[in-house]
Formats: sequence, C-alpha cells, structure tokens
Amino acid sequence: MTVGIKDVALAAGVSVATVSRVIGNGPVSEALRSRVEDAIRATGYRPNLSARRLRSQHSQTIGLIVSDIRNPFFTAVSRAVEEAAYHAGMRVILCNSDENPERELLYLRLMQEERITGLIFAPTRTTLDGLDGIGLDFPVVLIDRGGPSGGHDAVVLDNAQAAATLVDHLHAQGYRRIAGLFGNTSTTGVERHDGYRAAMAARGLEADARFIPPYAEAAETEVARWLGGPDRPDAVVVSNSLLLMGVVKAVRGLGLSIPGDLALAGFDNEPWTELVGPGLTVIEQPVHDIGRTAMELLFERLDAPARPARKVVLSGTCVVRGSTAGSKSLAGAAVP
Repeated sequence: MTVGIKDVALAAGVSVATVSRVIGNGPVSEALRSRVEDAIRATGYRPNLSARRLRSQHSQTIGLIVSDIRNPFFTAVSRAVEEAAYHAGMRVILCNSDENPERELLYLRLMQEERITGLIFAPTRTTLDGLDGIGLDFPVVLIDRGGPSGGHDAVVLDNAQAAATLVDHLHAQGYRRIAGLFGNTSTTGVERHDGYRAAMAARGLEADARFIPPYAEAAETEVARWLGGPDRPDAVVVSNSLLLMGVVKAVRGLGLSIPGDLALAGFDNEPWTELVGPGLTVIEQPVHDIGRTAMELLFERLDAPARPARKVVLSGTCVVRGSTAGSKSLAGAAVP
C-alpha cells in the first residue's frame, strides 16, 4: 500500500500543512518537527518527487559539486548534505570535479539541464573567479572555498585562524623552522597560507611555504625533495588530509620518524590520523555543521531570493597528538 502525506499527518497527529512545512524545511517548532520526522520514519513515507516535478519548474533536486570525493572531508560534508536533503524530501546529484575547471563547467551545464532547485559547490579558484558571469538560474551556496562574500552564500572554516593555531602550537613546543605546504587550486589553500605567514611573522620567524597540487603524490615528492635539501625544516604545517598523507609516506620512505626528525600538523581529524605513529596533530573541522548549514542557507535563499548574501565562518578545534611533541633540538633551551 502506498503511504501518502495524509498518513504521515494522521500518525503524527498534525495537519497535512504541517507535514509539508517539515518536508520543505519550513518554519515549525522543534517539537512538531520531531513528531513529524518520527512519523515519516515509522510509516516509510517517501515524497512523490515526479509529481512535484510536473508541478514545478524545478526538479526538487539539489546539486552538489565537490573537488575530490577521495578527500574524507568532502565525503563527510556530502553525507551531511544528503541527510538534510532527504529530510526535506529532495534528491542529490553528486559530481566530483577533480579540481578541474573544465569539468566544473561541464557539471554546471548538467545542473542547468537537470533543472536543479539549488547547488552546493566547492569550486576551484578559476571557476570561483568567473562564477558570477556564468548566468546560472538557480541559487548557489559555496562550501569550503568561499573567498570574498560576493553574490553567493557561503559556509567556510576560519582557515587563517586555524593555520595560525597550528603555527602557535608548534612554536610553543619549541619548533622554529616551521615550513608550510598548501594546495594550489583553491581559496582554502590561500587562506591557510595567509594565516601561516601571519603567525610566523608575529613570532619573528622566517616563513618557508610551498604551493603544490592538493594530492598525496605531489606532497610525497615535494617533501622528499625538501627533507633531502639544505633548507630542511624541523616541522611542517600541511593544509589538507591528502597532502598530510603524502608527507607521512615521504617521511617513512626516507627512514625518518615523526616527530623525532619532523614534527607534523595538519587539517582534518580522520580516523587514520590517530593511528599513524604517535598520532597526528590536526585541526578538526565541523564537517556535519558545514553540510547542514549549507542546506539551511540554500533553503533560506529559496524563501528569500533577494536577501543579501551571507557568509558563515565556523571554527575548527585543534586536536593535539604526539606528532608535535616538543623539539629535542631545543630541549632545555630558552624559548624566545
């Protein structure tokens, strides 16, 4: 037997209109929302999306374009977006761009053809710079790579502050030759680089930063060259989890140890970071909040298309582990 919205309303003891508001993420009290969501799960109700599509110019579908689904950060954010869309009775089309602006444009055209209701997007710097001129007919919420507030809503981490936190932590542990490794395709890498440089300058330290493609293989090659040269650092701040993985592989490949030969701090508190050696010090991002907030901004935009763009900046948490234990070379020395 097909379960309809009236069955959900009966099970929850509310009106059909209330059920519709919950499904559409409209204004209802938390108590009513909880009752309706419980009834949806109990009855197994699924919205009739095809009927909605016939009644609307849009498909009741959310587009989601991420830069690299191999990056656990985007996997977690995608799950949060899908969960919020599910509870709103909407579907998600997920595309992976591989940090390629040409693929991003291809997928943006696909979203146009699919008549999506709105898009959540983690663009490259190239596409972000030209996004306003593409002429999209649906609202866009940027995640991770917000850049200037511009004309689009955005949810981002306070990247500069997070990177500065890692530098300050390493400095407090006695490290002075602190290098930085940053992805070169996104505003995220630039913002984390800016925070790193500002923190180094504030401590009177010389910055040594390198921009590379945001993949483990690139980091492995770069760090192997770095550690074999005369300007070898004693600590590195790394701007994403894939680069962090590449640094670990490079250190192991050279027969070195963490933190004995190189202290290491980076981003994203993935399960593997706790299992590597003494554990890696990382910035934990509020990934679920990023995905959920992006969906909230999208629904707000759909309800009020003319409102000013809003940029939500969230804070990360520094999880300290053994990879940044105190510098042996400076043990007992005065810390300036």
